Amino acid sequence: MTTFKVVIEYDGTHYAGWQRQLNVPTIQATVEDALTAIAQTRLTIIGAGRTDAGVHALGQVASFRTDRGLSRREWLRALNAHLPADISALSVEEAPDDFHARYSARGKLYEYHLMNRSERAPLLRERAWMLYKSLDLAAMTDAAARLIGAHDFSSFETAPTDNENPHCRLDRLDLRRERDLIILSFYADRFLKQMVRAMVGTLVEVGQGKRTAADMKTALDARSRAAAGRTAPAHGLYLVRVDYDDATDCGQATTDPRGGKQD
Repeated sequence: MTTFKVVIEYDGTHYAGWQRQLNVPTIQATVEDALTAIAQTRLTIIGAGRTDAGVHALGQVASFRTDRGLSRREWLRALNAHLPADISALSVEEAPDDFHARYSARGKLYEYHLMNRSERAPLLRERAWMLYKSLDLAAMTDAAARLIGAHDFSSFETAPTDNENPHCRLDRLDLRRERDLIILSFYADRFLKQMVRAMVGTLVEVGQGKRTAADMKTALDARSRAAAGRTAPAHGLYLVRVDYDDATDCGQATTDPRGGKQD
């Protein structure tokens, strides 16, 4: 049996998230159906993260095992021939036998996109959260800095969840503006359920003047979801990259799928 690592890009608009569910389309089920058609036997794929309904990915990582004797290039070409237009396999690589897309991951990079202008942006209506009143970006940046570090992020975790460890190490949280688009980047060793979206919703409230930057510590210390802000809509969120140790990284650990190296 050979273990393969596949990097996948997808538009999550018309899917009920990553994880296979009954009677609704999901990314996992769609990719597994494509693999099964190629291998002529049922294959299971494991994703690095269970993205929610409507969430997009530029670099989701998944792994599967098979004894079908195809090369990595043959798998890549066959997968893309069977996948729909809103899902694409970017690469397929052989991985060590103990590689696991989820449990071998050492860090993940997410982005959240905010469109901040007074007029609608019809081309981004399913790609960014539309906010029509001006946001205080300096206040949001100050607040974001106070979330960086190793913390109990219970206040930013949506229930119900089977997770028993609320501690994460958030290494990066920065904001940049590209014309009317505000992009928030989050890098951590792990993320809790809807953690990024809860942080975004809270930071937006700072930008709207409903909270102060100092309120971030209060929210963290409360360890209660009620202490933080709203959960931002799913359609503005992108899983950009998943990092692994060099031994399991297959040459992709620090490559942003859109091009260029990331730190």
